[in-house]
Amino acid sequence: MMDLNKKASCCSVSRIAVGTDMIKSPVELNKNTAAEFHQEEMVLINGGEFLMGTNDKDGFHADGEGPIRKVKVNSFFIDRFAVTNAKFAEFVSATSYKTDAEKFGWSFVFYKLISKKTARKVKQFPSGTPWWAAVEGAFWLKPEGPDSSIADRMNHPVVHISWNDAVAYCKWSGKRLPTEAEWEYAARGGLVQKKYPWGDILEPGGEHYCNIWQGEFPNENTALDGYLGTAPVNAFYPNGFGLYNMAGNVWEWCSNWFSPKFHLHESKVNPKGPSKGSTKSMRGGSYLCHESYCNRYRVAARTSNTPDSSAGNLGFRCVKDL
Repeated sequence: MMDLNKKASCCSVSRIAVGTDMIKSPVELNKNTAAEFHQEEMVLINGGEFLMGTNDKDGFHADGEGPIRKVKVNSFFIDRFAVTNAKFAEFVSATSYKTDAEKFGWSFVFYKLISKKTARKVKQFPSGTPWWAAVEGAFWLKPEGPDSSIADRMNHPVVHISWNDAVAYCKWSGKRLPTEAEWEYAARGGLVQKKYPWGDILEPGGEHYCNIWQGEFPNENTALDGYLGTAPVNAFYPNGFGLYNMAGNVWEWCSNWFSPKFHLHESKVNPKGPSKGSTKSMRGGSYLCHESYCNRYRVAARTSNTPDSSAGNLGFRCVKDL
């Protein structure tokens, strides 16, 4: 059984965890499959003013979720779905791009998703989050290590993507990463100060609306929402703006440098965050989030990671200016 520090940790892990305090313990792509999920669709989000952040008791004050403030953003386009394995494969095919995970030679994989064969070779687990395994040979094409494949997951979000990787894809596609304000405005789907993209009830009518941890984290996932790991990008219901999986599934990188206090003093019109920092903001939570551990699948929740970090629950979606 693994213990965890409730209400403090996040279901993300940083590359700097390796080498500091650790516990010891390419396939050929099917191009036809990739072509079947060729998706360029973006949604126009009309600019406006909204109430950003939260004062909710479930929020993490130390993360800078609050206070609630009026923020204005200009109109922009945003991807209806997170970037898929199929789309990222097109990018790699066109550019021969190497992700940070490939350059480092390893990435973090949740321990329940790796095979017994791979598990025997893992030598490092971050002491603060021992459910993450530093798996050699894990990257977007082989998300659980050398003996895994994305052949049946071309319409799932690409993972093991660092902030650097996401920016590279955005530049290639003529897009960019969203600011946190744009991301939250879009995720709310027109609703005012609701906890989730669909309202205040996590499971309306007992129905699952997102892909998060089901059961006792990190020991048992009943997968009652249908997924142990990632879900297809078009799974579940879209929000009021027609955007899918703005809660759960994979964390999504934003353009901002992360700060828990900078927003208290910056402009409330198209805020872009501080000009420098050590970590980049992420939004939306992932399939590993649970109310007892990483209750950050709420719309106002936020966390961050170093720009070179990657893991099996880190992905992204793009935006584009008018």
